[in-house]
Amino acid sequence: MWFVYLVRCADNSLYTGITTDVQWRIEEHNGNNKTGSKYTRVKRPVIVVYKEQAPTRSEALKRERKIKRMSHKEKENLAAV
Repeated sequence: MWFVYLVRCADNSLYTGITTDVQWRIEEHNGNNKTGSKYTRVKRPVIVVYKEQAPTRSEALKRERKIKRMSHKEKENLAAV
């Protein structure tokens, strides 16, 4: 099972990603290692504001792409769910 997730960074920006384990990935983003994304590395801490399941990696990537193309307002609405 794959997940698409949206996190809010310390600077109030939103970051979208995919993973098979959301909790582990958030720990990676917030950790002091280089396994988190470059974007979130300087915007710690991050917190999960939205996640959804996807049956395959391919479906998760497609949904991630759709979310990344959303306007900021649409992403904020998604985060408010």
